[in-house]
Amino acid sequence: MFVSRPYNRRWVYNAYPRKRSISGCHISKALCISKGSALSKELTLSIVDQSPVRKNESAVQALQESIQLAKRAEQLGYSRYWVAEHHNTGSFAGTAPELLISQIAAQTKKIRVGSAGVMLPHYSALKVAELFSILESFFPGRIDLGLGRAPGSDQLTAAALAYPQPLKDASMFPQQVLDLIGFLSGTLQSNHPFATVQAQPGPARNSIPSIWLLGSSNYSAQLAASLGLPFAFADFFGTTGDYGPLITELYRQEFKPSGIMSEPKCNVSLQVICAETNEKAQFLGASRNINKIVQSRGRPSGLLDPQEANNYPLTPAEQTYVSRLTASYIDGDTSYVKEKILEAAERYGTLDVGIVTICHSFTDRIRSYELIADAFGLANTDATISSHQIQESRPK
Repeated sequence: MFVSRPYNRRWVYNAYPRKRSISGCHISKALCISKGSALSKELTLSIVDQSPVRKNESAVQALQESIQLAKRAEQLGYSRYWVAEHHNTGSFAGTAPELLISQIAAQTKKIRVGSAGVMLPHYSALKVAELFSILESFFPGRIDLGLGRAPGSDQLTAAALAYPQPLKDASMFPQQVLDLIGFLSGTLQSNHPFATVQAQPGPARNSIPSIWLLGSSNYSAQLAASLGLPFAFADFFGTTGDYGPLITELYRQEFKPSGIMSEPKCNVSLQVICAETNEKAQFLGASRNINKIVQSRGRPSGLLDPQEANNYPLTPAEQTYVSRLTASYIDGDTSYVKEKILEAAERYGTLDVGIVTICHSFTDRIRSYELIADAFGLANTDATISSHQIQESRPK
């Protein structure tokens, strides 16, 4: 039972037996952190990429930059590279995470690659299971399937994605997740309406993608806990800093072991820009901050350059909104960023941190990840390719 929001139980079956454990999908013991712990060398750092688009440049360029950034992330020693799903926005290019995942995984060797996430209500659970079963067969042990229930779009675009069918009732999301797990693992019970339907090619080498539930609410945390799934909390939304740790603690308290995972596993993703100085990081962050305002006005047109963004006129109400939104953002030099990331890890009780970096210049974006990798002593920070050697190609 999910306390915060009941759902339609018409097709609610136990999609997989609790006793079954599938290799490649099992998650290691979640580590809770007490204040004052030495975290720096134990922290797992990953990247969440929303494929930001610059004003007057193309989404095609943004997707190419995502591939370049993923390759550099692997060199730097980041653990995962997750890509987002957005539709009909001038600011973010990733509309089909499964396709971007396939390109990134093919051009890297060992970094885990996944979705943050697939917005499951837009799709059939069977189709998503087939797509990620294929990805797992091509790249066994490297694929993560993050699932979300938000539209990643406005209501009109969500309706267009569903057309000619009506929009799915959000109350069906838990059952979709159960069905997806059952299709992926081949463990739908015999009394399930689709028990005889198989998602080809099926579990690769007895493994399936690592399945995560994404969210920023009690509902998502309780759903992940009740299904025995890992939970990825979106602190980077910028509106959850005060109560976020309460949500992740709720997840841990209500977690029920499953055939996928015996103990809770929690990730938190943070909004971060790291630069050589605090002033530069805050200057670069204006592009991201103003993009939030432009989106709220319904006129997204891509990221402004930081000079234009810093001079962008705001109403008093918008200034208040930006101040509140960015209170949990981490923009600064390496010592400040490291300190604040460690504080967030302690606050959320996790050693698993994702980083979202949105700024206008691709070079500055890569440099931010390089500085963070160096600050935390990730492997291969001295890799031969650096941000200073990467040219931002512009449309001709």
